[in-house]
Amino acid sequence: MIIADLLQKQFAITGAEISSLEGYDSVNFKIKTAKGSFVLKQYVNDQANKELLQAENETLNALALIKGYDFPEAFANKDGRKLVEQDDALFRLLSFVEGEFLADVAHTPALLNSFGRFLAEMDSVLMKFHNSAISAKKIPWDLNHFNQSYKYLEYIGDPRDRSLVDYFFLQYEEQIRPIQHKLRTSIIHNDANDWNVLTKSGKVSGIIDLGDMADTWLINELAVALTYVMMNKEDPIQVGKEVVAAYHEILPLKNQELDILYYLIAARLCTSVCNSAYTKTLKPDSEYITISEQPAWKLLRQLLAINPLSASAQFKSAAKLKSAKRSQPEVQLKRRDTFLSKALSLSYERPIEMHRSAFQYMYDTEHNAILDAYNNIMITGHCHPTVVRAGQRAMAKLNTNTRYIYEEILSYSEKLLGKFPSKLNKVFFVNSGSAASDLALRLAQAYTGKTKIMSLEHGYHGNTRMGIGVSHYKYSHKKGVGQPSGTIATPLPKVFGSGYENDGSAGEHFAAAALSTIEANKNEIAAFIAEPIVGCGGQVPLAKGYLNSVYPAIRSQGGVCISDEVQVGFGRLGDYFWGFEMYHVVPDIVVLGKPMGNGHPIGAVVTTSDIAAAFESGPEFFSSFGGNPVSCAIGEAVLKVIEDEHLQEHALLVGNYLKKLLENLQAEYPQLADIRGSGLFLGVELLDNSGSPNTALAAHIKNSLREQNILVSTDGPFDSVIKIKPPLAFRMDDAATLVNAIAKILKGVGK
Repeated sequence: MIIADLLQKQFAITGAEISSLEGYDSVNFKIKTAKGSFVLKQYVNDQANKELLQAENETLNALALIKGYDFPEAFANKDGRKLVEQDDALFRLLSFVEGEFLADVAHTPALLNSFGRFLAEMDSVLMKFHNSAISAKKIPWDLNHFNQSYKYLEYIGDPRDRSLVDYFFLQYEEQIRPIQHKLRTSIIHNDANDWNVLTKSGKVSGIIDLGDMADTWLINELAVALTYVMMNKEDPIQVGKEVVAAYHEILPLKNQELDILYYLIAARLCTSVCNSAYTKTLKPDSEYITISEQPAWKLLRQLLAINPLSASAQFKSAAKLKSAKRSQPEVQLKRRDTFLSKALSLSYERPIEMHRSAFQYMYDTEHNAILDAYNNIMITGHCHPTVVRAGQRAMAKLNTNTRYIYEEILSYSEKLLGKFPSKLNKVFFVNSGSAASDLALRLAQAYTGKTKIMSLEHGYHGNTRMGIGVSHYKYSHKKGVGQPSGTIATPLPKVFGSGYENDGSAGEHFAAAALSTIEANKNEIAAFIAEPIVGCGGQVPLAKGYLNSVYPAIRSQGGVCISDEVQVGFGRLGDYFWGFEMYHVVPDIVVLGKPMGNGHPIGAVVTTSDIAAAFESGPEFFSSFGGNPVSCAIGEAVLKVIEDEHLQEHALLVGNYLKKLLENLQAEYPQLADIRGSGLFLGVELLDNSGSPNTALAAHIKNSLREQNILVSTDGPFDSVIKIKPPLAFRMDDAATLVNAIAKILKGVGK
């Protein structure tokens, strides 16, 4: 079919200049004539399209009543029909709406104000307009049908990007679905993006393309519009406020609508990137399809760094609506003291009341988004959707105990043990790292028939009586109970400050002390337990060669070797999945916990067949909740995320970058006396000018970072070591943010 012939035959248009325009659901042509310009749109000829195109024409008739704005006008052919059938296709001829696209002009406050007023005036008319064809339409671009786009999630190439989008799918179900029945509905334009909105003289002048019209939640009109004007803005919420304020003046908004606006904007962004990812497989060279993809990803990440409570409060402020009362810290602290023991400590001089979290961010009740460089338990990131969904599905299906056979424990055990050397082939599941440490010590004593336990000074192995009994960090504390008779303490093999280098000489020095202790307790030591990097001791890696000497000596006198991987396991160290691997040794028992369930209470002991068999001769071992189907499903999901998102490699890349930034800062500020660790498990030891532990500076940095909405912790014998162990969602730019904030603090302190 020749377009020129159709124009002449149907509309008596001759001598037109014809050029192609891109589109999603139609083939478009710009028709330029001496009498003006038009758009000819070609569609598939079916009954559904006929009904929808007729509905669009009726909508345009309704919108034409709004004065001061330009909308497309549908023209009839020579027979008086606005829908033309020819050669098995449908055609419409529309006026070409003149103006500059919103995408091509500066988004001044005046323009944004006019945009909000325009949307409200348009929606005020559409709220009174009804059409059954539009009401029956279901499209993925209607946020009421957001989940239609979920099938395209798999086409997003980067697994961490997929998880970011999946997080917002999950939040949609959590935040919007429960209140959807309370939301106002209306027919809306539903696609006020910056390539459909036209401007003249710094104000919005009209809109085109009604193809995505939907009968849906009214607030979706704003959500879609804000999505595009907020892109590529340093302060996207402030931009959104300008539009919200103007819209509200014409068509008042409701509190509940503004509460979910943040999540609806995220949903529109996710719809866009999901559909772009899929459509690129069909049209890989189409710039039209992917034009907003990178800004969309940028805005998604910006939203993640914004507390949803803050977004809601700011949108309500723009509309002059009241926000919910903020939690009062002093009241909450009083309630806590009423119900909880003061034995439970709080972090920071000004404690934080948390509300929500996502990946590397936590959101407090004071509307701050807080960068988490501290909580190593959430290894895959706070509220990781894969882990959350695994728990939800499992809990809805089955929860029982290990006295029954079920697939979850078998599948997870197989995958977990697949991460270990072949001799470590049996697993016991419990509820925490503390319970795992306790069980590991019992296993060692049952297997060896001995009772004494050797552990490192400043080590920590859990909160059970037995765990505390071998934890120098606890029993030697000024409030501690003192060293139990069956515990043997050996010096922490810490290179920094020892006078030795980490070339094997430091390891040899500390090993000699340990070997002397072993000899003095020969044939009495059931086990030696140590963390590969001693966390509570101040993030201290063991000296090179140390374990290579100590492990054989322990075994030669009849004991076993336990590696406590509770803090460092599961790929956090970057180069190694397990900490013991960095020393080229294989323990007899491995203790697991913390990150194993990404915050879900699960722990485990991995050991050999022989050690496990020795335990079988005693009373039955049973944990009511250890190894239950829900915990196992969550644990397996954590392993899947670590593998799928290459988090071990990510920890190495970001950790090396962070360590380099800290070393650069150390060159300027000698108070940063030692920077140590591996991957995203780092410590920064602080000394004063006399070379003494600088506890005060460590506390100052920790609390000052908290005031800048960044979390770190302090530890070590003198509480003078900054501990950095973030969720592995932590990114390069987060590392830079953290170090820049430390630099700012140190600049204020001086050298």
